[in-house]
Amino acid sequence: ASVSSDITNHGVQLYSYWASSCSYRVRIALNLKDIKHEYIPINLKKDEQFNIKYSDSLNNMKQVPTLVIDNIILTQSVPIIEYLEERDKAHGVRLLPNDLNKRSQVRQITEIINSGIQPIQNLSLRKKIIALRSEYEGSKLKNSEELQAKYIAKWCKKSIEDGFDSLEKLLCETAGIYCVGNDVSMADCCLIPQVFNAFKFNVDIKKYENISRIYTNCMHTKPFKDAQPNRQPDAPKLSKL
Repeated sequence: ASVSSDITNHGVQLYSYWASSCSYRVRIALNLKDIKHEYIPINLKKDEQFNIKYSDSLNNMKQVPTLVIDNIILTQSVPIIEYLEERDKAHGVRLLPNDLNKRSQVRQITEIINSGIQPIQNLSLRKKIIALRSEYEGSKLKNSEELQAKYIAKWCKKSIEDGFDSLEKLLCETAGIYCVGNDVSMADCCLIPQVFNAFKFNVDIKKYENISRIYTNCMHTKPFKDAQPNRQPDAPKLSKL
């Protein structure tokens, strides 16, 4: 399908970080909608999101992703994905089903991940957890990267497992090949990056039959494979993610 005559995909810019799961969601959606774009890396580990040129003009929350498209600036991954769908539903893959019930299921799965799992283990919260614990545990924790990594790994693993326990039950009712039936959707755009985070923190994905199957199905397709972290231009050459 071709893009509608009144819509152009020229000058689309994605401000992203290779390891950001929220950026990963948008990368998948852009691929599924077949929207070519310029990739502009924002290194969260080097705090480039706090650069005044970025935070003041593009993203006041000092986060990624940010998408510049149609001469407007969009932030927050889920509204970005919904915008990409609504601006031209006929182009590329439909990210939200026509069926009201299925559309509600897609949004429910999306929000379980977006609001109930990912924020509990994202980079900014992990930093705050260590800062708070350091206040009580003193220099032993503050000066030990090994101990910090141990605490963070335990926290993130438990947070993801708690979320996946609930999500797996819902997917028993909604899933086919993908999260909702046999058509890929916004829910899959959100699930796959969260699975990558789960791998990072040693969650045993095999115990989640539906999540594991959907992950395998998605990762056999080019839009998902091309969006994965280690294929991004700012990814470390030896990245295992």
